[in-house]
Amino acid sequence: MKWRLGVVGSPIEHSLSPQLHEAGLTIAGLKGSSTRVELHEADAKKLAKWMGKNYDALSVTMPLKRAALSYCVELDDAASRIGAVNSLLWRDNRIEGANTDGAGFLASLRATFGVSVDNMHVVVLGSGGAARSVVDALVSDGVSSVAVHARSNDQVEDLSGRYANVYGHMLVYRPVDLIVNTIPESGRNNEGAVIQGVTPETIAVDITYAPSMSAWRAMYRAVGCRTQNGLGMLAYQAARQMSWWFETEIDGAELLQVIS
Repeated sequence: MKWRLGVVGSPIEHSLSPQLHEAGLTIAGLKGSSTRVELHEADAKKLAKWMGKNYDALSVTMPLKRAALSYCVELDDAASRIGAVNSLLWRDNRIEGANTDGAGFLASLRATFGVSVDNMHVVVLGSGGAARSVVDALVSDGVSSVAVHARSNDQVEDLSGRYANVYGHMLVYRPVDLIVNTIPESGRNNEGAVIQGVTPETIAVDITYAPSMSAWRAMYRAVGCRTQNGLGMLAYQAARQMSWWFETEIDGAELLQVIS
């Protein structure tokens, strides 16, 4: 079999997914190729036509993660809880969906810093699809609390209402163990100041990776925090995605070397 892979979304021209897919194919000893496909949310119905006919599996990025879910006959647990997919697979003449973003985030965090999020107090900036995936993974992995900060009060309330230990406000007198910025680079205003409760012991993760050192990440590094950009999350979620597609274990660390 020659795998027909791709990544869909908009904008898509700078996506690193094709490099990751082709590296994964090589690691798994498989043949195939991967392409970038510009697709707007209004045209999401094309996914149902393409799967099986043009593609065996697809990575799904903004703004299609929620829209793509409606075309899936079967979902993994994470996708069901979050209400969004980042992976599609054509199997047994039907579309299956999964969400590996949160698991990839946690795997990258463990690989880089050697930490568990168990009992951590976390702040997540943003309330979109990436934030939902990160929050769900954090809660599932045993965090003590998550405070969500975003401009959309409705989205914050919806997200905080899903979990008993997720809040739409800061928890007073609790130091921040981990802060995660999920806001797209294009949607950020002036970076302002470091959030109250952050110390040099705080880990600060910016899930964007272009630029490699964002102004936000540099601000937290300047106060002594250990920091990370989004390349790790990208590589480790892709490893889980392709392990599912190919039914072969793919190493996230090996993929990260391809794009670092």
